[in-house]
Amino acid sequence: MSVIAARLYRDGKVLTEIDLAKPIPHVEKPGDFIWIGLHEPDDGTVKRVQEHFGLHPLAVEDALDPRHLPKMEPYGDHLFLVARTAHLKGDRIEYGNTAIFVGRQFIVTVRHGSDRAHTPLRAQLEATPWLLKHGPDYVLHAILDFVVDGYFPVVDELEEKVLAMEDHAVESFLNRSETARLFTLRRELFRLHRILGPMEDLASQFLNLHLPQIDVDIHPYFRDLLDHIRRVMYRVAGLRDTLTSVIETSGLLEQQRQGAITRQLAAWAAILAVPTAIAGIYGMNFDIMPELRWEYGYYAVVGVMATICLTLYIRFKRAGWL
Repeated sequence: MSVIAARLYRDGKVLTEIDLAKPIPHVEKPGDFIWIGLHEPDDGTVKRVQEHFGLHPLAVEDALDPRHLPKMEPYGDHLFLVARTAHLKGDRIEYGNTAIFVGRQFIVTVRHGSDRAHTPLRAQLEATPWLLKHGPDYVLHAILDFVVDGYFPVVDELEEKVLAMEDHAVESFLNRSETARLFTLRRELFRLHRILGPMEDLASQFLNLHLPQIDVDIHPYFRDLLDHIRRVMYRVAGLRDTLTSVIETSGLLEQQRQGAITRQLAAWAAILAVPTAIAGIYGMNFDIMPELRWEYGYYAVVGVMATICLTLYIRFKRAGWL
């Protein structure tokens, strides 16, 4: 279903339901406004909405394209905005797109790929008519705040994954699959941060630009929205730093492990070099060699080799090489 809900409001209360298959009614009083919610709509529905509200064709084209980054553009008497939704699926973040048209007496949302419908939000706003009667700009803030609040569960779950990987990297060495997962999480955090940057710019424009569609008394709400976005950005930046430190720590631990193995091999090579050298010398086919005819020569040489090897072993053990 492409039309989720379409209603006309007066004083914050539902005045009538709107059937988009029929002509859209015109707003009669200054305080009235229309809120239409569409989800992956067909071309016919979009065309009727565009013709009724006079939406700019470039904005409509962008609204039907789910690949845009967050942005806000004024088109005459209405604003066009794009916000990106996010939800976590495994170790990957999947994104949706919510396009919003806002005028003085209407607001139209077009969602693509988002798992979170606006139905609970609409019910919550309709339960507080004294707030809903502020008009489309208040609804706009509520929708954007709803989108931004959806980032927090994603960041919370990613934070648990990152902290678990940090603990595991300290306790044991990461294998190939775990290392690949670590880089996957860092890449997803980079992508999320790339979305949050334009979202922060979008929220800042409400406070820094004069927009006829936005009343001044709504500015505190958008200031709160900007604060929420920045909180998410700070947490994402912290997780990226943590993942970077996990990668560096894992690399240092691996270097230490390789260094320890190298030292062990060098120590054993030094220990075995002594008997190998002595055995090699006495293995040469010469008739005249020291103690060659001595009755106890074999035992003396073996004893010397054992003494030297034991001495080297004790010294390397004390030095921490073995």
